[in-house]
Amino acid sequence: MLYKRFNVFFFICLSSLPLFVFAQNKLDSVQHLSEIVVTQSRISTEAIPVQTLSGSLLNDLSVHSVADAMRYFSGVQLKDYGGIGGLKTVDVRGMGSQHVGVFYDGIEIGNPQNGVVDLGRYSLDNMEAISLYNGQKSAIFQPAKDYASASSIYMTTKTPDFRGNKKQDIKTTFKTGAFDLVNPSILWSQELSDNVSGSLNAEYIYSSGKYKFKHKVVNKTDNRGGYDTTEVRKNGDIRVYRLEHALFGKMEGGDWKTKVYFYNSERGYPGADVKEPGKFSHEDRQWDTNLFFQASLKKKMSYVYSTLFSGKYAYDYIHYVAGDYPGPELDNKYKLHEAYLSSANFFNILPFWNANVSTDFMWNKMDSNMKEFIYPQRYSGWVAVATSFYFERVKIQASLLGSFVHENTKEEKQDIQQNWDKYTPTLIASWQPFESHDLHLRFFYKNIFRMPTFSEMYLAYMGSLSSLLEPEYTKQYNVGITYAKTIKRSLNIGAQVDVYHNKITNKLMAIPGGVNFRWTMKNLGLVQIRGIDVALNGDTQIGTNTVLTARLNYTYQKARDCSDSGEPSTYKGQIAYIPWHSGSAIVGAKYKTWNLNYSFIYTGKRYDGSANIPENRIKEWYTHDLSLSKSLYWMSTDLRLTTEINNLFNQQYDVILNYPMPGTNFKFIINITI
Repeated sequence: MLYKRFNVFFFICLSSLPLFVFAQNKLDSVQHLSEIVVTQSRISTEAIPVQTLSGSLLNDLSVHSVADAMRYFSGVQLKDYGGIGGLKTVDVRGMGSQHVGVFYDGIEIGNPQNGVVDLGRYSLDNMEAISLYNGQKSAIFQPAKDYASASSIYMTTKTPDFRGNKKQDIKTTFKTGAFDLVNPSILWSQELSDNVSGSLNAEYIYSSGKYKFKHKVVNKTDNRGGYDTTEVRKNGDIRVYRLEHALFGKMEGGDWKTKVYFYNSERGYPGADVKEPGKFSHEDRQWDTNLFFQASLKKKMSYVYSTLFSGKYAYDYIHYVAGDYPGPELDNKYKLHEAYLSSANFFNILPFWNANVSTDFMWNKMDSNMKEFIYPQRYSGWVAVATSFYFERVKIQASLLGSFVHENTKEEKQDIQQNWDKYTPTLIASWQPFESHDLHLRFFYKNIFRMPTFSEMYLAYMGSLSSLLEPEYTKQYNVGITYAKTIKRSLNIGAQVDVYHNKITNKLMAIPGGVNFRWTMKNLGLVQIRGIDVALNGDTQIGTNTVLTARLNYTYQKARDCSDSGEPSTYKGQIAYIPWHSGSAIVGAKYKTWNLNYSFIYTGKRYDGSANIPENRIKEWYTHDLSLSKSLYWMSTDLRLTTEINNLFNQQYDVILNYPMPGTNFKFIINITI
């Protein structure tokens, strides 16, 4: 086993050598390529449904993290367990958080333990754009792993951009406000040579996490009736240190970049607000340390052939202590290791015909101090073959992904091995019926699966051998239309509507029972999801000093649990936490150096289980947020002062049942750029 580990480490080191070799090449001023982010308000005309928040719009929102920004995308349900330190994951089109791939500067963030990524960890201070793709990216030149998710979130950090004779930029930010928030950060960008630049981003966050909420108690035991009271959310404190260092290089026909990311936090988990106050003291604590190094190199070798190399090593340490619960106290520690290598090869066969062949490899391992732990290791390989045809008004793409997984565990001093080999296709098409109108019709079909996570396989029912689970299979169908138009050069409008049908088979279900009160995981479920996503977009300029922007999103979802026709209480019931109706609105106004931004989020009626009975209903909720900022220029320094009011009308609501969210709260932000 030590030999295998050495091989993984050796290949990671070997894959990074081209970055340092190519970095010495002299850039040709005519041929240089660099990554840029184009920011525009018009609806995307890509063949795959995509939503993007970028540039000034991303900065103007009253949001703290990437998770908060995701609430403004249609088809997305944020699972928020309350406060700044609460776990935050997303569910796209009702398929579950484990089906969402999260990519940071083009390389996926893995979590084999439970399959979800806490988006609350990722700050917006160094973020240039956030994009959500249903299915996969339209561009076929990508690693094989990018084809392996039902939907994908791409986070793109800022690339240094020096203007004039400047060789460095320093941006400092300080945020304070409700919940005793203290949040300073600094972003330092430096030009190191004509071809190489770097950035350093450091951030500290502290919050007590204390906020008031209303608690309603229903008394059914006697005739005294119930009551409403105000309580304080406790044990929701968080302390975070985050550090990122990146290098960016240019070379003839391409570019390269590296990133080192370090995250360390201590937080409390306040737990659920149960109906019996004081039943649980919620003293749970968790310590997280996350460190990864990643690098990528893209180069155009000739007119016909381009290549993309990517590599990553990640280490996660989790220490979880459960406090005042029935039974013995838990004190569990987990260590996760991940190594990843990718090679993508793009071929420009004819002016209208492209192809891509990608191969990826990933190694995952988990250790723990738990008794009778089985130390799982997973070796995963992907091979993707994709092709695209671009005609005058027609785009067609097709891909086939081969996934190969080998897993080792140690159970009762025996090595248990499992293998999975799966092949999944995707077909994408787009058509522009009229050459003179920016109207596009699009369609995609994708068949994909997700592997059971380590927690589902091995932590639900330890030592049982009943954890030989099958993957979840997802079939996605999408038909959509996009339209964009510019009116009199001062008014831009756009719209996109997508109708979709998702079918999830072999859905993993948790069944109560088993050893030591652990639940047992089984492949029992079948979920049918039908929905509509609508996005409207517009901006207009009034005179020379005023710009108005608007962005509206609406989603209708009917996500039915079709697992067991013999259970009339749950059969064809709306699955847990998926509302029938949800939407958001963002309206902004800019006048000279002033910026006013209003945002609204609505989530309709939901249930906390597939049994759609009154006892399981969760009340609909909505929030209003408002921000006002003023930009100043003083002594070669840019200053920006911002005031935010979140949950303007003090809405009392739960995103997750019994995890109350904050009421009205304030935030003050100072940005200084030198």
